[in-house]
Amino acid sequence: MRNVGIIMRRELASYFATPLAYVFIVIFLLLANWFTFYLGAFYERGQADLDSFFAFLPWLYLFLIPALSMKLWAEERNSGSIELLMTQPVTLPEAVLGKFLAAWIFTGFALVLTFPLWLTVNYLGRPDNGAILAAYLGSLMLGGGFLAIGSCMSALTRSQVIAFILGVFACLILLLAGFPGVLDVFRGWAPQSIVDAIASLSFLAHFDSIRKGVIDVRDLLYFAMLIGLFLLATAIALDLRKAD
Repeated sequence: MRNVGIIMRRELASYFATPLAYVFIVIFLLLANWFTFYLGAFYERGQADLDSFFAFLPWLYLFLIPALSMKLWAEERNSGSIELLMTQPVTLPEAVLGKFLAAWIFTGFALVLTFPLWLTVNYLGRPDNGAILAAYLGSLMLGGGFLAIGSCMSALTRSQVIAFILGVFACLILLLAGFPGVLDVFRGWAPQSIVDAIASLSFLAHFDSIRKGVIDVRDLLYFAMLIGLFLLATAIALDLRKAD
C-alpha cells in the first residue's frame, strides 16, 4: 500500500500543478449552483432541502467526470511515460489504484466545496441533515463509479478525446439502464428476470435510494463492486496493450 500512497500523492499534486484542477472546480461549482437554484427551481419549491442539487448531480457528473478521468492513462500512453512508470518498483494494480484514488479524492474535494448550499438550506429552514449527509455519501460513491469507468475507457486508447467520448457513452448507458423507455425495449422479448437485472444496473436506482436518506448495504456494495470491476478491467486493458 506504500506504493499506492506514493502514486496517489504524486497524481493529486499534479492536478493542482496545472490550471486543470481550478478550471474543473470552478465549472463544477458554477453548474452545481445553476442547476440547484435555476433549473431546480430552488426558491419556487419552497422546501429547505438539496433535492434539486442531488437530482441533477448525476447528469453533471456525466460530462465532468469523464473530462477528469480521460487523462488518467491516455496521456501516459500517448507520451510514453507509462513505460517509465512500469520500470519503477510498483505493480500495475498499485498504479491503477493510486491514480484512481487521487482522482476520487479530488472529486470529493470538489464535492465538499458545495457546502455553502448546505449552509443555505439550514439558514432558510430546518432540513433533514441526516438525509443530506447520506446524499453526499451517495454522491461520493457515484463519483467513484464514474471515475472507475472513465479510468477503464482511458486505458483503452491513446487519445484523450476518444477516452472522453467512450467514458460519457459508458456512463450514459448505466444512467439510462433503469429508465422505463429502456426497459420497455427488453420487456417485449426478454424474461422478467433479465429486465430486473438490467434495471438493477442503473446508477440512478442505487443513487436515488441513498439520496433519499436510506443507506442500504446493497447500494453501497453495488458501487464498491462496480468500482472494483472497472479498476480490474483497467489493469487488464493496460497489461494487454502495454506493448502498443
